Amino acid sequence: MIYRFRVILDNDTDEDVFRDLELRKTDTLEDLHNIITQAFGFDGTEMASFYKSDDEWNQGEEFSLFDLSDGQEAVSLMNETALDSIINSENTKLIYVYDFFNMWTFFVELGEIASEVEGVDYPNLMFVHGQIPAEVPERNFEAEEDLDDFDEFEDDMDLEDYDGLDFDENWN
Repeated sequence: MIYRFRVILDNDTDEDVFRDLELRKTDTLEDLHNIITQAFGFDGTEMASFYKSDDEWNQGEEFSLFDLSDGQEAVSLMNETALDSIINSENTKLIYVYDFFNMWTFFVELGEIASEVEGVDYPNLMFVHGQIPAEVPERNFEAEEDLDDFDEFEDDMDLEDYDGLDFDENWN
């Protein structure tokens, strides 16, 4: 069986940038990593990781390209993880981060499970839309509320009034 993925660059620009890819379900996450880097024009020499994701794109378990844990804890590696061991019709989403200094971030979603087509070499780049920008798109991590109006002393608490505070000043 063949897994058909759409890989979308997480950016705040007007243009959508994505690639549609096909891989065998028995291929590894490292195979998926390799075709993503080729399809988007990266040289593939930077550190990268996949993360399991839920339907709201929350980051879950990490699958790393290299084991950098120094034996501290178990690390799941891309080359040891077959696609069909973590991706199926119920679990369709992954987050892919390439180059941890620049944090190129991609949303990877399984779109279809299809039969293998004779004569097609897999992995296969099926469709290209948009060009990757020269620099990583900036992300806005600001809170939605206006922090300019935040007043840390808004509650009118008198910090010199020890009797009004809810603790024993001689606790030790």
